[in-house]
Amino acid sequence: MTLKIETRQTSGVTIMACQGRIVFGEEATALREGLKKILSSSRQVVLNLSGVTYIDSGGLGTLVGVYSSARAAGADIKLCGLGQRLRDVLQITKLVTVFEVYDSEQEAIAAFQRARAPA
Repeated sequence: MTLKIETRQTSGVTIMACQGRIVFGEEATALREGLKKILSSSRQVVLNLSGVTYIDSGGLGTLVGVYSSARAAGADIKLCGLGQRLRDVLQITKLVTVFEVYDSEQEAIAAFQRARAPA
C-alpha cells in the first residue's frame, strides 16, 4: 500500500495528512476507513493532500463518497494543499464546485473557525 495517513487535532479541527497515491484498491479503502473513523468523533475535517502524488478515478470516487457521507451526517470536509495536477483534475471533473479547497491548512482551519463564530 502506498498511501500514508497521519492524523492530528488543531483548534478543534481534525487534520488528515495524506502522502502517496490515492488509487482504487487498498489506498482508497484505507482513506475511506480512516475518514469514517474520524467522522465518528469529529465534525470538522481538513484533508491535506499536499503529499499526494497521484489520484485516479477510484480515488476521486472515494473522496466524493466520503464527502457525501460526511455532509449527510452533519460533518464537513475541506481540502488543502492540492498540487497543480490535482487542481486540474478537480477542475476538469467539475469537482472543484463540490469541495471547498484552500491553499493551506491554516486557511482551511480559519474557514471552520469563521463558520463557528456567532453572526
